[in-house]
Amino acid sequence: MKDGKLGVAIHGVGQVAYAHAASWVKNPHVEIVSVSSRRKESAQKLVDKLGLDCRVGDDFDSLLADDRVDILNISGPNHVHTEQGVAAAQAGKHLLMEKPMCISMDENRKLRDAVAEAGVKSVVSFVLRWNPLFENLKSLLAGGAIGELFYVEVDYWHGISQWYSGWDWAHKKATGGSTMLLGGCHAVDALRWFAGEEVVEVSAFGNNIKGLYEYDANVVAALKFASGAIGKTSTLFDADMPYSFNIDLAGTEGTLRDNRVWSKKLFPGQTGWNTTTTILPDSGAVDHHPFDAEMNHLVDCIREDRESHCNIADSYKTHELCLAIDLSISEGGKPVKLPL
Repeated sequence: MKDGKLGVAIHGVGQVAYAHAASWVKNPHVEIVSVSSRRKESAQKLVDKLGLDCRVGDDFDSLLADDRVDILNISGPNHVHTEQGVAAAQAGKHLLMEKPMCISMDENRKLRDAVAEAGVKSVVSFVLRWNPLFENLKSLLAGGAIGELFYVEVDYWHGISQWYSGWDWAHKKATGGSTMLLGGCHAVDALRWFAGEEVVEVSAFGNNIKGLYEYDANVVAALKFASGAIGKTSTLFDADMPYSFNIDLAGTEGTLRDNRVWSKKLFPGQTGWNTTTTILPDSGAVDHHPFDAEMNHLVDCIREDRESHCNIADSYKTHELCLAIDLSISEGGKPVKLPL
């Protein structure tokens, strides 16, 4: 920590790293001390664009021994996240980890255990938890606006193909993981966040109509929660349509559909949906995501010595559910019980 500020090192310079860096520079309690990537020239481009005064490199290991680095922002390709996260935790660095944080259950366990043993703070970038619509929905649920929740549905429909800057590694199973890990994890995390409980059983199916991916590009899963509530999630990478993040929450006394509210408790005289004006999760563009709030949250957790609601330990369960969905698909839709 230099001059009372937390030193941030960004490693991995894909498109999302630009959004991360832009948010870090706004926080008065941090300073970006390093930007690095597999290709040094990629890191230099980010530094030049944002006018940063920091070290530029291509070596991850050197960051682990750098006393100026308090927070490691890990944002490289999916398959390196766990290895780098474990090493960072063991070096005593706090973690801002892009999703997915792993591509297997072995990796999931290793990262969870390493962070717990090290006692470092962490946030996994399920950035939609800070989206204003999500905040509204959580408030309505907490206030009992729709009674007892019995059905939860969240879908991630995003036609990702060769235009994506990370396509070379994202479409491959060994480096991208799966549809659920690459993008569907946002919907799975939202399911858990809104339900406030864990899934205990899942059955899933997939297909790969366009053949662009090494894994099924389109997935649908039926879910059973611990309370007996049911749910559904789907991810469509072959979707030929604008980006869509669908949310449906049905309760015993009302229903929430995206930013539409049906609640006789709140609006006894309503005759149609009430619509709340807010910022929706209706774009896949990284500059649309609330990274400012996410980075500020991690900084607050470090400075106040408290755990995040979106830390490695919590995100372990989101990834476990994604991997259970993948397992069910591989077994022809056979029900899979959780925990794995």
